[in-house]
Amino acid sequence: MRNTAIARRAVGSHRFPIRVYYEDTDSGGVVYYANYLKFAERARTEMLRDLRNGEVSDGVAFVVRHCTADFVKPARLDDLLDVETAVEEVGSASLVVDQRIRRGATDLVHLVVRLAAVDPAGRPARLPPPLKAALGPERGGIASHEGRK
Repeated sequence: MRNTAIARRAVGSHRFPIRVYYEDTDSGGVVYYANYLKFAERARTEMLRDLRNGEVSDGVAFVVRHCTADFVKPARLDDLLDVETAVEEVGSASLVVDQRIRRGATDLVHLVVRLAAVDPAGRPARLPPPLKAALGPERGGIASHEGRK
């Protein structure tokens, strides 16, 4: 659930809080590795929603083309995590984002994700000009979500 009343601008990056629930962990109370990918997906979706002025889609969707993940430390049940997403590269039909999942100041997971834009039929598509402009270096910041638990 978004709380736009307490969203704030963070130059060049988007921050999205996530609470670790029982369903996210293994029997030892540690977050199952694949769930970090879900956390990152949620954060990217919210970043793109913010850039699209609350809309989920503007005729293009994004699919993961390539992803690298470095699992540094585990998260545990009831941790409050922060997913920071920064756009590193914008192409005509793709983008690369750097995502860090943190607990406080401690990096837990670092992901680099290449996303490809596709049309409703699943074919490669160019980024819409307004979205490309919003993702570019002149964007001046991307909204963040805080206070979500």
